[in-house]
Amino acid sequence: MKKTILTVLMPIYAILFLSGCAANLMEPEIDFEPPAYVEQMPSREDKKDFTSVGSIFGQGENPLFTDHKAMHVNDVVTVVISENAKSSSTGSKQLKEDDAMGLGGGLFGSGGSNSAVNSAANKLSGLSSIGFDASSSSAYSGQGSASRDASFATTISARIVKVLENGNYFISGKREILVDDQKQIIQIGGVIRPYDINQYNTVESSQISDAKILYKTQGDVDRATKQGWGTKIIQAVWPF
Repeated sequence: MKKTILTVLMPIYAILFLSGCAANLMEPEIDFEPPAYVEQMPSREDKKDFTSVGSIFGQGENPLFTDHKAMHVNDVVTVVISENAKSSSTGSKQLKEDDAMGLGGGLFGSGGSNSAVNSAANKLSGLSSIGFDASSSSAYSGQGSASRDASFATTISARIVKVLENGNYFISGKREILVDDQKQIIQIGGVIRPYDINQYNTVESSQISDAKILYKTQGDVDRATKQGWGTKIIQAVWPF
């Protein structure tokens, strides 16, 4: 009976163990699904503006004397990506503990003149006057530091996917470049305000809410700079 239970449980344990190891082998990824509030907020309904008869300024889809900015779904806006990240941290910790303990035995004495009693008391005192001393000490010292300096700058066009009820735009854009069998992928998504789009129909990446920016390469160079799956498995299960 026990062998049958072990036979059933061993594959389950193996699957759980391998799944835990596989969690450390996954490459970092970005989910470009819209945030929950973008999905929950209804789209803004298009309203037909009244156009004055004979007006030289004009209104509607392409006004004559206004900047050509992205305003509707499927309009394109240029995103200027300029990201810089710098961070540094230093930490140290020291712990020390000392303990001491002493235990002494009692002595038996006799104030009488009976020699037999005095002899027995002396023997008991010889057995009980045993001392015990103990001491322990522990110490720990640790120190660590980390620094990071990264920058990324490029330009990409994105499309308005949804005009939210409050007037903000959810944009999404992707660009793929293939040169000498090396593929570069740039992808961006997030929410912008129409007021942040300048007269050149561009917006800064720092003005994007819930911004998600992806840049990766695929090809021989990328494969050559990555560890093999066997090495990753060993590192995931190696306890030291």
